[in-house]
Amino acid sequence: MRLLDSPAALVPRVDVLGVQVSVLNMDCALDVLDYWITTGTQQYVCVTGVHGVMESYRDAALQRIHNGAGLVTPDGMPLVWWARTRGYSHVRQVCGAELMLACCERSLTAGYRHFFYGGGDGVADLLVRRLTRRFPGLAVAGTYTPPFRPLTTEEDADVIRRIRDSGADIVWVGLSTPKQERWMAEHMGRIDATLMIGVGAAFDFHAGLKCRAPRWMSRSGLEWLFRLSTEPRRLWKRYLTNNPAFVYLTLQEVWRAYHPARSGGETSSAAARPSA
Repeated sequence: MRLLDSPAALVPRVDVLGVQVSVLNMDCALDVLDYWITTGTQQYVCVTGVHGVMESYRDAALQRIHNGAGLVTPDGMPLVWWARTRGYSHVRQVCGAELMLACCERSLTAGYRHFFYGGGDGVADLLVRRLTRRFPGLAVAGTYTPPFRPLTTEEDADVIRRIRDSGADIVWVGLSTPKQERWMAEHMGRIDATLMIGVGAAFDFHAGLKCRAPRWMSRSGLEWLFRLSTEPRRLWKRYLTNNPAFVYLTLQEVWRAYHPARSGGETSSAAARPSA
């Protein structure tokens, strides 16, 4: 699926508890996406933070989905810091909300068409209204809000037909992790659009339904704390379970790297992960 001369082939990856995270910045990510659209190379992109890494650590199938993606962008400073400890000083956070805005801006000259799949009732349409006000001339191919249940075979076939007939180049998928990653992997090769990009809460952010963390909190690795404070009932388990576990497991990785004799040899993250 990847072309040897693709810019993505030149993007290194760093192992974060078994997930191969792409080492890049926003400009690099945009260049890769441009290349795939220009050449018609179908790919899906996972935008992944600590939550996605920990879900993959516990679920081998989800880990394979992440590692089969064309790019796995670091959405969260802990992944950026991890990559920098491996010598990649140029890596920057590439979160879903910023990637969506950057792609929309670039597509004004490139002419790429966007389809928005996901969100709650009316969210995708509200998102489109706000994006087209911000980016006059933005080419919107369509929207679809799936029900909060698995689609029937007929409904799924209708979605595939809608996206195909829309002529979309990019399908933005806002279903949250891990649902959006599974949806993209299941529809790879079935949807005619060149790219599927899972961006989770970016739909709600840009529709104006949720507030984003101040930039200083994001850059300090405290965006999780801001989101927890705004949605404690929904997010407490995610952050108060995943974050300590991530810190513990990454510290184990550091210990094994610097003390291989004491730890019985360096053990890979994939091997250390409990079976699904």
